[in-house]
Amino acid sequence: MNSPLQILNSIFGYHEFRGPQAAVIEALISGDDVLVLMPTGGGKSLCYQIPALVRDGVGIVISPLIALMQDQVSALRELGVRAGFLNSTLSSQEWWQTESALQRGELDLLYIAPERLIQPRTIELLHSLKISLFAIDEAHCVSQWGHDFRADYLKLDLLQREFPQVPRIALTATADLRTRDEIVARLQLQKAQQFISGFDRPNIQYRIAQKNNPKIQLMRFLREEQAGNSGIVYCLSRNKVEQIADWLTSEGFNALPYHAGLPATTRQQHQERFLRDDNIIMVATIAFGMGIDKPDVRFVAHLDLPKSIEAYYQETGRAGRDGEPATTLLLYGLDDVVKLRQMMAQSEGNEEFKRNEQQRLNAMLGLCEITSCRRVSLLRYFGDNPTHACGNCDCCLTPPQTWDATEAVQMALSCVYRTGQRFGAGHVIDVLRGSNNEKILSFDHHKLTTYGIGKHLSVDEWKSIFRQLVARGLLDVNSDGFGGLLLNETCRTYLRGDEKIHLRRDIKLAVSSPRKANLSKAIEAEDQSLWNALRSCRKRLAEEQGVPPYVIFHDATLREMLEFRPLTPEQLRNITGVGESKLKRFGEEFLAVLREAEYSA
Repeated sequence: MNSPLQILNSIFGYHEFRGPQAAVIEALISGDDVLVLMPTGGGKSLCYQIPALVRDGVGIVISPLIALMQDQVSALRELGVRAGFLNSTLSSQEWWQTESALQRGELDLLYIAPERLIQPRTIELLHSLKISLFAIDEAHCVSQWGHDFRADYLKLDLLQREFPQVPRIALTATADLRTRDEIVARLQLQKAQQFISGFDRPNIQYRIAQKNNPKIQLMRFLREEQAGNSGIVYCLSRNKVEQIADWLTSEGFNALPYHAGLPATTRQQHQERFLRDDNIIMVATIAFGMGIDKPDVRFVAHLDLPKSIEAYYQETGRAGRDGEPATTLLLYGLDDVVKLRQMMAQSEGNEEFKRNEQQRLNAMLGLCEITSCRRVSLLRYFGDNPTHACGNCDCCLTPPQTWDATEAVQMALSCVYRTGQRFGAGHVIDVLRGSNNEKILSFDHHKLTTYGIGKHLSVDEWKSIFRQLVARGLLDVNSDGFGGLLLNETCRTYLRGDEKIHLRRDIKLAVSSPRKANLSKAIEAEDQSLWNALRSCRKRLAEEQGVPPYVIFHDATLREMLEFRPLTPEQLRNITGVGESKLKRFGEEFLAVLREAEYSA
């Protein structure tokens, strides 16, 4: 069975290739090097798994995360593919068994960590094997400007030197043009065919709201829209992760913390629960997520501002890998902007690094404050050129209101100047609103001409103004740790009133999308019993096999069973995701559930 389409159908259970998959596979089978940029959930893994099964020898897959390689090997073994891995979790006996299987030609795919691959002993082992291809997964890790940089990836250019005749494929879901160029240069892929798919994930709804009471906002989002769903809540600090996880648990949610400060065994246990159980909410720092292959994550929420659009896209991309509707929610405020600007100013990177980090943050802030389609802005950042608004982001669903803030901005900038450009937004707002607190009196700020001139606006309205001024680069933030606001040249024309400025009008607690709820396809009431039975069958089989439920079958496969009600092995074989191995191993179990429902109807 050497036809890629036959392998796709009989092993993986799919009936046709998507997008550029067929062209990528053909190029790799022909022996060409390939660079693939394809959105999360687009089917990147098939682009190297199928060629590895067609070509002679074993395919070597370089993967940065142990959890990712273990999940993929488990999934491949369930499909009947001979796969293994070499990483630090193996005992010496298991390591020897895997090496022996390689030497005997009994593996089609071997997953290995980059730090393990570059060791001389591993290179010696690989030279003794017939290798069909090298696949470098998460290739953006090679970029020193990227958000997931791994130093060991810089040494992967040895593959071209040591194995010049073996084709290589580098894959990633997140890379702007500069990161792509760096991947090509560092991995010696100048002659590689490039397949750059669009970045759009139309099933994801993007929502960004100002942070005014984040716990209440998150609670509304979870209770009103995501009841019973699995998702991820990202926080900037470890302490906040634990606080939010404890709070959600006290509110009756199945919430687990995950950050680098937890013991490795705890992290592993929490990750396994997230992968295997339903309706788990993982509260995490960015230490969690890359390589998490769980397809039915229905939401990703950020309680703090990501530092770049690349990070935001990568993290939100963990939702909806199965193609079903998913929602992302970002809550951010002025404090986030101040904190990130200070962190970048105080970083140990050189000036060029700091400038690039600031540019990335500015682009992220621009996405937050934009009043037009967020998806169009997001895709254009990565080089796509969408021609129309998406209709599935908060700006499209509930177009934001804007207002002429020219006079208020003049007041704000003037007050920053007159208070000495030493104070944060809170104090400046107190001056504008005419507060008589001790701090204002001690600095004689009640005697300033700007004292009390902004009483007509609320504290939240002034916070919104200062947030947007910092986001637009009209105010800088002092890096001394106190967050003092500073004027810059950009704000001069607005301070003088030479140019009008319109700002977004924030709507308090605007989290939910009133026009269009972006929930998973609802199961009809009369189908709920069968749906639960199919899921119970899947969970039982998954526990018996020691794998996450989605490794048995994705939700999309169960939905097809629900829709078409196959009653024979031949009919079940036509369901997407049911290959020969799974039909043989699990077919009768699911057919029994479907037949019982049919006969009892």
